[in-house]
Amino acid sequence: MVSFLEERAKNIGGGGQNIMTDAKSVLNMSITVTVSAQKPPAPHGYISISTKRLLHNLEINAGARASVWVDSMRASSPTHIKSTPDDQGAWNMFEQIIDASKGKQIIMFLDYDGTLSPIVEDPDRAFMSNKMRKTVRKLAKCFPTAIVSGRCRDKVYKFVKLAEQYYAGSHGMDIKGPEKRSKTDKVTEHVIFQPASEFLPMIDEVYKQLVETTKSTPGAKVENNKFCLSVHFRCVDEKKWSGLAQQVKSVLKEYPKLRLTQGRKVLEIRPTIKWDKGKALEFLLESLGFANCTDVFPVYIGDDRTDEDAFKILRDRGQGFGILVSKYPKDTNASYSLQEPDEVMDFLRRLVEWKQLSMGA
Repeated sequence: MVSFLEERAKNIGGGGQNIMTDAKSVLNMSITVTVSAQKPPAPHGYISISTKRLLHNLEINAGARASVWVDSMRASSPTHIKSTPDDQGAWNMFEQIIDASKGKQIIMFLDYDGTLSPIVEDPDRAFMSNKMRKTVRKLAKCFPTAIVSGRCRDKVYKFVKLAEQYYAGSHGMDIKGPEKRSKTDKVTEHVIFQPASEFLPMIDEVYKQLVETTKSTPGAKVENNKFCLSVHFRCVDEKKWSGLAQQVKSVLKEYPKLRLTQGRKVLEIRPTIKWDKGKALEFLLESLGFANCTDVFPVYIGDDRTDEDAFKILRDRGQGFGILVSKYPKDTNASYSLQEPDEVMDFLRRLVEWKQLSMGA
């Protein structure tokens, strides 16, 4: 089978006239893409909609109207027309990363749910495929790689089962470096940052209250992610969303040091400290020795609203790019779009192939 890089070289060698003659067979994947020097418009093929007004009301307060909150809950899982695969955009995406990363160190940041694994009704069964695991393992051998998730770090590690990379759980509030083995084969875990440790007793207390308060709502599931909490409403009847939001707010009234935001069919409770996935990305770059370097090229792939903090950091830095995983239109700071985890896997596999071929492997 002709590799991606070999096909690219053949097309270029032909004078550049037929570069896009058979992009579909070269890439064998569907990627939608948009590039802009400023904040990008909706990815190519998307119906443009604005959720900015709804997102502005995501943080709950005592006077928030239930209808606004329910509207934003609906917006977290839109049902608009699927975007059309764009092979031209797929080619341009690889051309961009190859050209922009020349002479630079690529650093990979990957969300978990909806990015490496499919979104499922039971969050405890969000398993990644063996093919995805093998791909991520190869990726980590080619580039420094970090998994950045809202999940508890230990739980994400059990899902991924790879020791070669960094893990940032609880939206980056629990960061651990790659495991190291000594000569005696003893494994050492390197926890490098936990900025919200003082909130642990409060988080546990609120978790117990939320479990008790929400048990009257069929389908609601409260997940303890150590430094944050998630109230999943994917299996809750839409008619009961408003009541569930009110239940969660009633508990949080007594805890002003915690804030409530929203993701894909989930309500997120986090400490009010100024820390998010974007801050975690910057911290990891600094830990890797790339804090103020111009020869680094970070790539962040994620599917949720919380990943926008990381996309914005990359946009503001003018380094690397963000890739949004979504089948539907969203306001985003990402520069590119993939539709689903299978496309993420294809993208990562071809990135690994490009790296190996460029090194003569």
